[in-house]
Amino acid sequence: METASYPNTGSLLWLYGSRCFHASRSISDEAEPEKPSAVLDVLKRPDVHSKRIKPARQGGACERLTAQFFRNRTVGVCWDIFLSEKVQAPAVAAEKSLSEINERIRDGSVRVVTAEEMPSIVEELGPDGAVREVDVVTTGTFGAMCSSGVFLNLGHSDPPIKISRAWLNRVEAYGGVAAVDLFLGATQPSEDKGIEYGGAHVIEDLVSGRAVDVMGEGVGTDCYPRMEIETTLHLEDLNQALMVNPRNAYQRYNAATNSSDRTLHTYMGTLLPRFGNVHYSGAGVLNPISNDPEFEYIGTGVRIFLGGAQGYIVGPGTQHSPDTGFATLMVAGDLKRMSSEFLRAATFTRYGPTLYVGVGVPIPILNERLALSTAVRDSDITVPIVDYGVQRRDRPVLRSTSYAELKSGSVEINGKEVPTASLSSFHMARRVAGTLKEWIERGEFLLTEPAEPLPRSGISRPMKQTKELPYVGDVMNRDVVTVGENISVPEAARVIVGSRFDHLPVVSDDGKLMGIITTWDISKAVANGNISRVSEIMTRRVYSATPDEPIELAARMMDTHSISALPVVDKDNRVIGMITSNDLSRLFAGRRFR
Repeated sequence: METASYPNTGSLLWLYGSRCFHASRSISDEAEPEKPSAVLDVLKRPDVHSKRIKPARQGGACERLTAQFFRNRTVGVCWDIFLSEKVQAPAVAAEKSLSEINERIRDGSVRVVTAEEMPSIVEELGPDGAVREVDVVTTGTFGAMCSSGVFLNLGHSDPPIKISRAWLNRVEAYGGVAAVDLFLGATQPSEDKGIEYGGAHVIEDLVSGRAVDVMGEGVGTDCYPRMEIETTLHLEDLNQALMVNPRNAYQRYNAATNSSDRTLHTYMGTLLPRFGNVHYSGAGVLNPISNDPEFEYIGTGVRIFLGGAQGYIVGPGTQHSPDTGFATLMVAGDLKRMSSEFLRAATFTRYGPTLYVGVGVPIPILNERLALSTAVRDSDITVPIVDYGVQRRDRPVLRSTSYAELKSGSVEINGKEVPTASLSSFHMARRVAGTLKEWIERGEFLLTEPAEPLPRSGISRPMKQTKELPYVGDVMNRDVVTVGENISVPEAARVIVGSRFDHLPVVSDDGKLMGIITTWDISKAVANGNISRVSEIMTRRVYSATPDEPIELAARMMDTHSISALPVVDKDNRVIGMITSNDLSRLFAGRRFR
């Protein structure tokens, strides 16, 4: 038999799975340590009591806490680490079953750590020692999870109504499920308050015990004759309130920055111009999927922490993309059991509402593979820094970074130190993992077997677009007229009068865009008697387009900045055309009447 040596001073520790039992010297006197079976026979006697020891990690793997008394339960042997004489004990296989762990949860001997603690345990003990030392690792994340919502059953009114459209606090909910079933999405904005209040806020109001005003429109049938309904409801008035979130708990998430010269308002927060900041999301070391990236345990049917209550993994989330390291979870739980501490509404400035959700997954340490995967550190989890200044689906990746670097407060981009900030709350992620740990230690949360593992391969594909919008290069005027900065204002006036445009791009000697002047600029200069040079009246901050941009982006830029024309430039910033609001009007009018 393979054995392991431990010192001995006169008392023995006996191992049952990962439970240790203390036996007095009088017991060991009755059976030689070299013959474990004889000692087991002694310990099984009804007159012998053993003291079960729960390992602690304050001073090392085998320190012990105060024990409870147990009897008649022992398999295998280990010896007190502080004892002086060497004896032999059989080695224990570094594996355990989920049923063993649940039994330990029930009897209070389970050993639970958070994912923050696990790396140092594996480093000290190795994966095999960590399997013996730890039963469950708890994870947690708390961040903006836009793909969230609730199914609500209102109950039938009298006369009954088949709701086709409904509003909760003036936020529209989808009524196409059944007569009085609604789905309320977290990101749906209010009709009277706009993006400052949305579905997420209604959800938080319900969980917080606040009343919600409900309005509904019916379709009118023989069995559902009512056409309108208005009422006020609390969460307890609903028959069911089931949270079903199609995509939560991303494995990791792109960090975002902005190379453009204007501030951007995005689902990654407010991104300052010219690489002014970097925002990131996710809990890193505590992230659930990062601690089980091969889905050895995480799967359909696994019980989880969701919004302060027990929930379940329904399956892979939408856009589940494990091949690229962006796996997701679809989760569900009873809203009536949840807490507003772990469900918080928010609004991203000039973007819209979202719901911050607390999600935690317990990971049983069944074997060395799971011990190793839960030993992940922030420095091991890398994410791309993506340039949101390019408003396309495939944005440029500037560099790769790690959560360790992001959490340090700054990253380097093109030789510049750029400050970083998290959109997630690591403090709350710790609260999720810590609360889940407490539930398990108190025996209030048992682990479930997955019905099936989540897909370990796959990629999220882009939308198939069968009708494309034209590009700027398809619509722009190529016979654009430009001027240099040193010509006089009267000369510029003669040029603009002779052209078909109300705008003149100002270019350098090699044709690169420097500024722009308009008929209005020239009129003001003449009226004020400022007959000077173009360089003195031109606008130097110029918004421009490129020929490969979708026309929709150019239209949005004009609308955002209240301008009526955009110079079109090539990759070297040389002016090659012009697109105007008149061009867009003709284009969209033609498409409308086809």
